Amino acid sequence: MSQYDYIKEITRFALQSDEKRLKEKVQGLIDYSKKINKHNFALELQSILKESWQKQAVNSGMVSHSKVRESIPIDDRSLKDLILEKLSSNYSFNDLICDDHVAENLRLFVKEQQSFEYLKKFDLPVSNKVFLHGPSGCGKTLAAYVLAGELNRPMYVVNVGAIVSSKLGETSKQLSSLFQKATRNECVLFFDEFDTLGKLRDTNQDHAEMKRVVNTFLQLFDYLPQNVVLIAATNHSHMIDSALIRRFDVKLELQLPDKNQIKALINKTLQAGPFSLDKKGSLNRVTELSEGLSYYSIQRTLFRAIKNSLFDLEEKTTHLKPIINTDFWIKTIEDEKKQQNLES
Repeated sequence: MSQYDYIKEITRFALQSDEKRLKEKVQGLIDYSKKINKHNFALELQSILKESWQKQAVNSGMVSHSKVRESIPIDDRSLKDLILEKLSSNYSFNDLICDDHVAENLRLFVKEQQSFEYLKKFDLPVSNKVFLHGPSGCGKTLAAYVLAGELNRPMYVVNVGAIVSSKLGETSKQLSSLFQKATRNECVLFFDEFDTLGKLRDTNQDHAEMKRVVNTFLQLFDYLPQNVVLIAATNHSHMIDSALIRRFDVKLELQLPDKNQIKALINKTLQAGPFSLDKKGSLNRVTELSEGLSYYSIQRTLFRAIKNSLFDLEEKTTHLKPIINTDFWIKTIEDEKKQQNLES
């Protein structure tokens, strides 16, 4: 497809309010723009798409609106391009489903931060930088929300794409201002899609300026006060400069969920509302079919099945409790797997 074909398709699906296909075509345009070396345009589109995904996640996905307090206005205009969102989280470890090893290390990290003054009495360093990597949809963003919630601190969600925008010359100054603001407010800085920095080495950007931006990062990392938390997340850790990765105190890989974690996710979601399955024992069948999918994909299929049951309930005033049609849910899971096979 040409660039104009993508634009026509995007316009058509936008007018039809077909959000799923609209986002697929936008992502297609991003990939196409990278192939023809229009990297700035691709990064700008990627930032817009990422912002949309984050808002959707807060409203209906793994990150629930009820767990995130209303976004806090960004009072510094010079940082508005660099910060996607400033928010406060009510998430806790009870909301996180992951490997025991990951949970244990995250708990220890929080304990260190909460014991900051105590550890300083013994002249011990306090961990404050976390690197999360793994497949898309496996809880990296949720883990960041949990850390912010457990520490009871505001969180800045940083737009990494803006770091490499057309205003590259201003980036080092903006980054310095951002880190200074984080230090004053003792907050959490969350850099999602951190691999964007690594991808830049293959672009036509001003290499000298890009090197200056990376050096600024390294210096800011080194001088970041230990009571300020920095979290970085990526699906592509191999693209990131090893000098950056070495500076993180905690490096954790989040994996696709196993059977027990899939069951835990489904049960937690069902218990959050008055929902039940129409067939006893169907949970095992659904769990088996869901293997290989991410937490986000599994929950998305469940939400579709729940909404389908609510639409049925709308026409039946005699029932007060939504019953999830397992056959519909299984078909949704199969469709999700087919879709992922097409995208891979």
